[in-house]
Amino acid sequence: MSEQQTERTDTQDTGHAAAPAGDRPLAGRIALVAGATRGGGRGIAVELGAAGATVYVTGRTTRERRSEVNRPETIEETAELVTAAGGEGIAVAVDHLDPAQVERLVARIDADHGRLDVLVNDVWGGDHMTRFRTKMWDLPLEDGLRMLRLGIDTHAITSHRALPLLIRNPGGLVIEMTDGTAETNAAYRWEVGFFYDLAKMAAIRMGLALAHEVEPYGCTALTLSPGWLRSEAMLENFGVTEENWQEGTRVEEHFAISESPAFVGRAAAALAADPDRARWNGRSVSSGELAKVYGFTDTDGSRPDAWRYVTEVQWPGKPADVTGYR
Repeated sequence: MSEQQTERTDTQDTGHAAAPAGDRPLAGRIALVAGATRGGGRGIAVELGAAGATVYVTGRTTRERRSEVNRPETIEETAELVTAAGGEGIAVAVDHLDPAQVERLVARIDADHGRLDVLVNDVWGGDHMTRFRTKMWDLPLEDGLRMLRLGIDTHAITSHRALPLLIRNPGGLVIEMTDGTAETNAAYRWEVGFFYDLAKMAAIRMGLALAHEVEPYGCTALTLSPGWLRSEAMLENFGVTEENWQEGTRVEEHFAISESPAFVGRAAAALAADPDRARWNGRSVSSGELAKVYGFTDTDGSRPDAWRYVTEVQWPGKPADVTGYR
């Protein structure tokens, strides 16, 4: 095995059972995961809860009403998963494009707890408008501009309203969620399209800019990317479930490097629990990169290093082989 290869553990972690009371490093911490309805946002919320945090989970889809994404996952389900994992999940319906709604949310957190320790900006909801390998002028302009609103404005509005509460106490953490790291995205990924690329690169710049602004208050900001995420929609697209996801390699061989939402969730939880988290200030990191540092694994006991695999195997057109990458 190479130096970068991580051995797979013998045991598999397949659930989110509540951790023992003595193993909850985030007990007493208050987190806001903006955009926690599904996917990586849900995975992060649940893993913060497993570490003992109180987690406010927000989004537009509730049991009474769906957002434009028109998927069945709800913020109430996410909150229940957080609580089942050992934390306290609090679902709040919020449209993060509406500053007034975000302001009311932050006021509620302040009134309830008087602090905010972790802010995760994971709002997106633009996948249904994304058209890969499509020139920007061939995509309806209203769709492109909506993607920018959903991927950029929501993050800026949420940070603007929430950061005055977060910087009230040293040690606060801001995580900007995106797709790809600054390094992997340095070369323009033409297949994702102009608007998608712009929205995701903007999050990386936001993480860098916020790092400079919160640092004087003893807080940390960074950008975090999952690898090939097995979100609910991704699993459906491949006709598989989380239990038999490996069968998705029949459709796309490189799906072998994919990771569950819990993996990026564990990355976020590790960052939040790290007393030396300031070392990451302004950085753009991935779940696979952080797994090497903190030692956490995905639910199957492996540590997929997706972005290294994508740049070294998938993009160069090599046959799928995850040896040394998970």
